[in-house]
Order: sequence, then C-alpha cells, then structure tokens
Amino acid sequence: MRKLKIMEHISLDGVIQHSDDDGDFPYSDWTAPYRTPAGRDAILAAYGASFDLLLGRLTYDIWSGFWPKAPGSPMADALNAATKYVATHRPESLAWGPFEGFGPDLVAGVRRIKSQDGPNLVLSGSSTLTSTLLEHGLADEVLLVVYPVLLGKGKRFFAEGTPPRSFELVSTQAFPSGIILSTYKVAGPLKAT
Repeated sequence: MRKLKIMEHISLDGVIQHSDDDGDFPYSDWTAPYRTPAGRDAILAAYGASFDLLLGRLTYDIWSGFWPKAPGSPMADALNAATKYVATHRPESLAWGPFEGFGPDLVAGVRRIKSQDGPNLVLSGSSTLTSTLLEHGLADEVLLVVYPVLLGKGKRFFAEGTPPRSFELVSTQAFPSGIILSTYKVAGPLKAT
C-alpha cells in the first residue's frame, strides 16, 4: 500500500500560496530569498527516490507551465518523471504527463490509488484537497517547510472547518537561511483533555 505525504512550503502565518492566480496576491515567489542548495537537497530527499504526485487542477496548471520548461535540475527531472494524479473535471485537457485521472469521487479515487502497488504519493500545493484528505484519513504524513516570513494574506494551509487532528513529530531540521523542515505523522483525531 502506498503512503500519502502532504508537503507544503508555508509562512509563519500559514500561507501556502505562491502565485497570483486570483489577481490579489502581491507576494509571488516569496520563498526565493531563502532557497539554498542544502535546503533543496533536503526537500528532494523528503520527496523520496521515487514518487507520484497528487495535484489539484490549479496547482497542476501552474506547475505544468513551469517544470516541463526547466529540465536538467534534480527537482524538475523528478517532478517531470512522476505520474500526476489530478483532481479535475477536464482530464482531456491535461498535457503534462505522465498523468492519470482518478475519477469523479476524490476520496474513492485516492483510496484506490493508495491501495495499488507503486511509489508513495506526494501532495503539494492544492490547498483545497488537504482538508478532505485529512478528514477521510487518507494522509499519512505532513511535511512543512516553514519560512521565516509573515504574509498576512493568501491561501492558507488548512481551510476553516478542517477536522481537528493530532500529529506526532517524526523529524525536524533547521537551515541557516531560517527555513525549518518538519515531518509529522498523522496520529488521528485530536485528543483534548
């Protein structure tokens, strides 16, 4: 059975948006000043030697406009080679492959994909999918790449109404640029006292 890891680049105030897809986000590419070779290598290692991607349609469209045009870097080569499972009602319009649809029911489709043999799945971006995956117990790990910035606006990691959950810290790593990379295992429903 495959595992599903949610991996997000996130500000201190929970923003994961990186592009101005709605015309009201002034901080495109806010992570750039903090990128280092050591950080890139740690993120690549977190993806794993082999992986497939689970993407929402907007993230797929943004990434398909960039990564196929950037071959030759380890990140581009890994993302371009991965099978992309895309949440979309228009699978016929997908061109960045390899790709596969998972049908009209997100939860059933992700369960089916996870039950198959293959590399682990990584969800990055796609903020609208995160809450649903956690609500239905489909995510196994959450990896946060936390940047030392406050943005004040933008799409947040978790939507209002995301079900309460507990997580166990698996590992954490700090980099001189201020980035902190932390991996959490999904432990289950929140245990309040």
